[in-house]
Amino acid sequence: MDPVTLTGVIVGAVFLLLVLRVPIAYALGGCAAVGLVLFFGWRPGQALDLARGLRPALSLIEANAYSFVHSYPLSMIPLFIGLGNVAFHADITTDLYRSLRVLLRRMPGGLAMASITGCAGFSAITGSSVACAAAMGRIAVPEMLRYKYNPGLASGAVAAGGTLGSLIPPSLLFVIYAIFTEQSVNGLFLAGVVPGLLSLLGFLLTVFIWCRLRPQDAPGDDGEMEPGAGRFALRGLWPALVLFGLVVGGIYFGIFTPTEAAAVSLVIALAIGMARGKLNRENLMTAGLDTVRQTSMIFLVALAAKMFTSFISLTRITPMALDWLKAIDPPFALVLIAIVLFYLLIGMFLDSIGILVLTLPFTVPVMASYGVDLIWFGVIVIKLLEIGLITPPIGLNIFVIKSVTPSSVTLATVFRGAAIFLLLDILVLVLLLTVPALSLWLPNSAF
Repeated sequence: MDPVTLTGVIVGAVFLLLVLRVPIAYALGGCAAVGLVLFFGWRPGQALDLARGLRPALSLIEANAYSFVHSYPLSMIPLFIGLGNVAFHADITTDLYRSLRVLLRRMPGGLAMASITGCAGFSAITGSSVACAAAMGRIAVPEMLRYKYNPGLASGAVAAGGTLGSLIPPSLLFVIYAIFTEQSVNGLFLAGVVPGLLSLLGFLLTVFIWCRLRPQDAPGDDGEMEPGAGRFALRGLWPALVLFGLVVGGIYFGIFTPTEAAAVSLVIALAIGMARGKLNRENLMTAGLDTVRQTSMIFLVALAAKMFTSFISLTRITPMALDWLKAIDPPFALVLIAIVLFYLLIGMFLDSIGILVLTLPFTVPVMASYGVDLIWFGVIVIKLLEIGLITPPIGLNIFVIKSVTPSSVTLATVFRGAAIFLLLDILVLVLLLTVPALSLWLPNSAF
């Protein structure tokens, strides 16, 4: 079996297993292992010898596992996941939303704006868009429905707001992208700040316009503010702002590496939680176990992806594809549009981490061959994954919101509510594609 046919069979098998809902770590790792055995066991003009292919395949898998666990940037992942879990159990993220709700409650659409901004802070700290949608969906959507908000606006705002953590640092997707493309985590974190804030402002503007055109969909709260509510609002804001400032400010001014920023932020979050009496032995145990589970899942997927990348490298399918591209010499704009459409399509069906580890071995070399800045390309890819979270027919955030909201909010209602935010996301994507400086200005000014 020639390498091209073998690669086609293995990649096809991966997608088939994913369609059958096999976890991506097992689908990717299992197919990569089979592919390595077949590759080493095949010789031109000779019968396939699986025994001959088994030993070098196992040696390569062992070498990949050893080099993988010795990767220093990987230590960021459990630290940032731990930060998110501690911040959640210490009520730092919940207090952020409640504070914003108090400050913005009188504005038409104020609760929706508070929900979106709270989602941005929550998902940025936790690094998980889906976890943010689940947690904020339980808190914010019933609150907005209680104030007679349009169910589509209430659910769509939280579903869309949860995606913002993909771009706003610290983003786990940026860490994974950096590891697999050997790019600077510092540069990626800083490159995501402006696009993330641009998306946030766009969502807030969308709510403002919606409420101006249809004020009955988001009535303001004209009740009197409770005594001390203003002080509570300010007290709830500062922990999240401190943690965000430590990560972004520390990296921008060269005070911390990303790993050091994660460690310092985790210690500060623990100190804040203990000082406020929000962390007890049970909460700490739960946060620790959640961190171990989530880290193990990501590490298993990443190790499987490392094996898959080794298989792709051995078959030399990527250089062949690049030679073919050079031969037909398509315009860069056409290639970029094709890659964007590919990510939009696949983002409707697969989770973000799975898409990254499955596609980067193919798309990054193509972009590099055109001399594209891979920091900028990383921002584009993460933005596309963010869009996929609220795109039909799958849209993971949509289904998460539906699962945690009252039964009166239908799936179609959530999709309709998120549609206007999806259009805004596409406009921001076009802006990032046509004006790369929006992504590159901050990292270029820092380094």
